[in-house]
Amino acid sequence: MIAHGVATNPKVLNSTLQSLSILALHGPNLNLLGQREPGIYGSLTLAEINRLLEEEAFKLQAKVFSVQSNHEGILVDAIHGALGEHQGILINAGAYTHTSVALRDAIAAVNLPTVEVHLSNIYRREDFRHHSYIAPVAIGQISGFGIQSYLLGLQALVNHLKVRS
Repeated sequence: MIAHGVATNPKVLNSTLQSLSILALHGPNLNLLGQREPGIYGSLTLAEINRLLEEEAFKLQAKVFSVQSNHEGILVDAIHGALGEHQGILINAGAYTHTSVALRDAIAAVNLPTVEVHLSNIYRREDFRHHSYIAPVAIGQISGFGIQSYLLGLQALVNHLKVRS
């Protein structure tokens, strides 16, 4: 009986049939995950992280589209390209977190809900890693939980988008 009520409401039916689209951006050196400093970043490869994100997104009725680049301009272009294509951005900007005004400005310009994630706790590392240019334009930041940082970030982003709509 409840299902009948949902099916006859076009707005509810429409929102349940359309899955959310999330752009997952991975910054410099993340292509080396699994071999680069596993004591800090863990042993999972980027391909394994992307697979886990896709599996979690499926459970959340969302889709994740992943892009990795070691080049700042490519990441900026991907953020610009997200406008009209994706409803939110999940980003691990890697070292660009601490240096890139360009990424910060691109995120602010597209004005899409963005969650910043990091495998390691950036506040327990070198002092230069304690500042994020991304955090002030993100809806939240999760760091220090390994792969769970990505999964928790995705869950929070999707929840934010569903509550907002």
